[in-house]
Parts: sequence; structure tokens; C-alpha cells
Amino acid sequence: MTTPTLLPLSGRRIPTLSPGASSFPHHRATLRLSEKFILLLILSAFITLCFGAFFFLPDNSKHKRFDLGLEDVLIPHIDSPREGKHSPGQMVIHGQGRHDENRHREEVASLRDKIRADHERALQEAKEKLRKSREELQAEIQTEKTKVMEDLKKKDPGPKPLPPVPMPKVVGVSDGEPPEPDAKEKRDKIREMMKHAWDSYRQYGWGHNELKPIAKKGHSTNIFGSSQMGATIVDALDTLYIMGLHEEFKDGQEWIEQNLDFSVNAEVSVFEVNIRFIGGLLAAYYLSGQEVFKLKAVQLAEKLLPAFNTPTGIPWAMVNLKSGVGRNWGWASAGSSILAEFGTLHMEFVHLTYLTGNPVYYQKVMHIRKLLAKMDRPNGLYPNYLNPRTGRWGQHHTSVGGLGDSFYEYLLKAWLMSDKTDTEARKTYDDAVEAIERHLVRKSNGGLTFIGEWKNGHLERKMGHLACFAGGMFALGADGSPDDKAGHYLQLGAEIAHTCHESYDRTVLKLGPEAFKFDSGLEAVAVRQNEKYYILRPEVIETYWYMWRFTHDPKYRQWGWEAAQAIDKYCRVSGGFSGVKDVYSSNPTYDDVQQSFFLAETLKYLYLLFSSDDLLPLESWVFNTEAHPLPVLHLGNITLPGSEPAQR
Repeated sequence: MTTPTLLPLSGRRIPTLSPGASSFPHHRATLRLSEKFILLLILSAFITLCFGAFFFLPDNSKHKRFDLGLEDVLIPHIDSPREGKHSPGQMVIHGQGRHDENRHREEVASLRDKIRADHERALQEAKEKLRKSREELQAEIQTEKTKVMEDLKKKDPGPKPLPPVPMPKVVGVSDGEPPEPDAKEKRDKIREMMKHAWDSYRQYGWGHNELKPIAKKGHSTNIFGSSQMGATIVDALDTLYIMGLHEEFKDGQEWIEQNLDFSVNAEVSVFEVNIRFIGGLLAAYYLSGQEVFKLKAVQLAEKLLPAFNTPTGIPWAMVNLKSGVGRNWGWASAGSSILAEFGTLHMEFVHLTYLTGNPVYYQKVMHIRKLLAKMDRPNGLYPNYLNPRTGRWGQHHTSVGGLGDSFYEYLLKAWLMSDKTDTEARKTYDDAVEAIERHLVRKSNGGLTFIGEWKNGHLERKMGHLACFAGGMFALGADGSPDDKAGHYLQLGAEIAHTCHESYDRTVLKLGPEAFKFDSGLEAVAVRQNEKYYILRPEVIETYWYMWRFTHDPKYRQWGWEAAQAIDKYCRVSGGFSGVKDVYSSNPTYDDVQQSFFLAETLKYLYLLFSSDDLLPLESWVFNTEAHPLPVLHLGNITLPGSEPAQR
């Protein structure tokens, strides 16, 4: 699940050229000097400096002289008839006579002659270089560059190897073939859709963050900065692996080994890079056992740590991977950080501490939890905005959809991932869900259960596609609920799943809108034009999968298949899959973006929906908010570095 406001902003945040900017290459061309002239200037300046130092600096023994490199090194200070006394630090030599002085001065003269000869030789070499062609000079420069790089590699052995840690028990990472022939046929179709999405990206957008399937070229948004970081490759790896697409997985691994570089001057979203890149790399490591994924995840995590350098320890929304400078989104409530962003780091950071032995990751996320625990919460609800400078809430807007969603999800999943030992996380989740049910969950006149948004002191009767994940969350958290309410929360999950299915079923394309209302006689229908789009989002299908796992009610597979058919019919194009701008139009226009989360989440959840339960069993795996599976850490009596037993 992805913070929704980021996506519409992507177009707004692309820098535009000022008038006349197109002429910049011409200016640059007219100002370019030839390499020969530049080299000659440098050599001339160097020679002038050296000879000037010899002949024009003042000859005063009271000052530090250039001769310190010659006479003062070779000749100790001799009792001078001119001075009559000894300057501090001078050495007086008796009985040596003029013989020693003459010998030393001869050595100085000899050294000066040698320097002049070296200068003449250097000048001659420079003249010879200037006679060479441009191509020969460029070849020599490249050779020198290569030599310098090799020398640097020899001096810098690279990152230290990570300490060995016991690999968590990894089960159910392949196969999962369903016993029902019908389910197998549908699963094979989902696999074919994944292959089409990947092959299209491989052909038209390889190395770019995402794909424009209509234009058949690479695409990127502001959340990844200006660099080609291969977001789709990293996001899709674990889906490829569990589907048995091992050749494609190998291609992705090779690209990561050779090209994935985090020392770039790029400003990225801490939240998005954490859930997509660190989550994706960790999942690929646990599934395949390939060390490169673990090493890359740790390298990236180190680049994110400067984002936490705020007065409160609440991280900035964005950080420059090279400079470490952080800042927040300009639109976010007076420079606030966002609950769903700084609250969706726990799973990945706990695994980073486990794998590296470095307590800093665990300490960062536990500090966030402790800070939130001390704060007042209006009506028991967590507002979506928190100022990282003051530690105060921003605008009192609460949502289980965009801006808030995955914060609640990670409270529950922190407990599950700890093998149900992190009881503090479970208690925080239970208290939050109780407040959500009391203040945000409502039933429409038509009997549909929905989750509204608290804004400016009143409930807005609107639900976003992103909030549809909550059906699966309620079902996942049912077991372990207080006061024997497991059945109640499983039922609440089923009601949310039904409402979200209605939002799909009431459109022309049978695909759900971005948001839908429950007033003015309209229920589960989008009203505004800018809420009628579908961008290949996974949340509804995610809830279908969780409900299938816990109930095995066949309607969830049926609903999932309806969505898969609609995606294949209306979103598939020759160059991949595209979102559509109006799900209520029989002839929709495409948005021309194949989102990386379509491969990471939507297709993965569909594939799991038609697989047997022994593929990634929920007793052993917990999915991060980008659907990257991380193993449960059966730590027993082992304490994570930096943690205290009392916290667990």
C-alpha cells in the first residue's frame, strides 16, 4: 500500500525548463576550450610557480624560506658573522670550518640543477603530448583514470562482511500448486500476466524505475528521485521467485549486482524506498539465500539513517542519498512528517538489526514508538501529521486509508513477526483498532460497512481504495484479539471485503475507483472525476487473499478472478499493463504507467489466492506493506542488539 498523495504529485514535482533553457547546449559548446590549450595553461602555471619560488622569494633567514627544502634541510644553521647571535632553534657548529659550508652549498647547487633538468624534461613531455591527436589524449586520460580506480579499489576493500547470523526457518518458498484443476488454470493465467508485465519492462524500460507501456519507454516519479534505480526489478524479484520464473529472477539479480548504486545524488522518499527496496531486497535474500541482496539492503539502509537527524528523531519524508540532507513534503501540514511513512519502518529495520548486529535500526524505530506512546491522542485516534521539529501533531486528520494506513498494519505485524512476543505492539494495535471502530467505522443506509475519515472535527463518509486493505488486516489480527473478539474481527474483515467488492462491481469496467462515497443516495461509487481512476492497485485483492486463507469461502477466489479478468481485458496493452483514468467509462483512456507495485503486490496476491496454503504460510511469513514476505523471527531467549527484554 502506498501513500496516495505521492502519486498525483509526481507530475507536479518534475522540474521544468525556464524560457531559453533549450539554448543551453549552444552556450556550453561555445565556451568549451580544447584539451591541449587547457593542459598547456596548467603546465605553464606550474613552471612559473616553481621558478618564481626559487628566484623571487625574499632571502631572509628570519622567515620560513623556500630554501627550507634545500639549504635549511641540508645545512644546519652556522654561526653567522652577519647576525652575531643565534636565532631560536639554530644549531651552532664549531670546528667545522668553511669546508663543510662549501660542500653543502655544492649539494644545494646540484639539487637545483636536477630540478631544472626535471622541469625541462617535463616541458618536453608536455610538448610531445600537445602534438598528439585528441583521440590519443583521451585514450591516455582514460588509461590513467582506470589505473587510479584500480589503485583506490586496492586501498578500499569495500564494505565489511556482515556477521554470520542464524538463518530464520524458511518454509514454503516454492510450488504451492493447488489440488483443484480450475484453480491451477487460473494461477497459470496470473503467471502469464506477470511474464507479460516483466518481459515488457525488460524490453522497453530496463533499469528505469517503472515503465510507460503505451509509449514503450522508461518512467519515474519524484519518490525515486532523478536516478534510474530499477525499482521494478527490486520490487518484482520475490514475485518472480515464488512463481518459479527463475531465469527472469537471475536477470534481475545480475542487474542489481552490476548496476544498483545508492551513492547517487538523488532525493528519495524514505517510506517508498524502505518498503520497495529494502523490503524487496530482504525478501529476495530470505527466499534465495543470495548474499548480494542482503548487502545491498544494508548499504541502502545506511543511506537512509541521516533522515532521522531531526530534533525529535521522527524522520524526514525525503532524504538525499548522497548528501544526507532531509526535508518534508511541502504540502504536508506545515512541514509535518506523515504517520503512514514514519510509522512503516519497523519490520524492515528490525530485520536489519537482526542481520547486521547493528542496534541502530531497532533503536530508531523503537524511539518512534516510545515518542508516540507519550503523546495525547484525540479520541484515541492518531492524526496523520506530526511535526518532526516540535513533536506536536499537525492538522487533526485521521485516516485508515492514505496517510495513515500502514502505521496500524505495522503495529500488528511487528507482533506477528516477533513470534507474538512484542506484546507492546499488540496492545498499541488493539487500542488503535478499538478507537477506529468507535469513531470511523460506520454502516451505510444500504447496509455496507465502511471506514470513513475524521477531518476537522467530523466524519467524512468516504472510503479510499487504499483503506480496503483493512479487511485483510482485521482478519489477520483476529486471532489474539482481547475479550474473545476473534470472531467479531473476522466478521468485520468480511464486511469490509464485501464493501470493496461492491465498489468494483458498481463500475463499468469491474475495477474499483480510487475513492468512493456513502451519501446523497450514492453508495460505494466515486463522485469526483479525479477519484474515478484505477492505477493497478492491490489492496482489494490483498483482502480477498487474507479472507480466503482464513475462511476458504470460494467467493473470495471468484471475486479475485473477476478482478484479474478485468485487469487483463482493460489494462493490458502490447507494452505491458496500464492504469485507466475512468472506471465508469466503457472506452477509458490509459494513464500509461505500469506501477512497480503491480508486479510486487497485485499479481503476487492474485497468484497466492489460487495457490495452496503451504506457499508462504502465514505462520512463518509476514508480508510488509509492499507484499514482500519476511520470515517470523523465532528468537526465543535471544535479544536483539539494542533492545531490552522488558520491551518484548
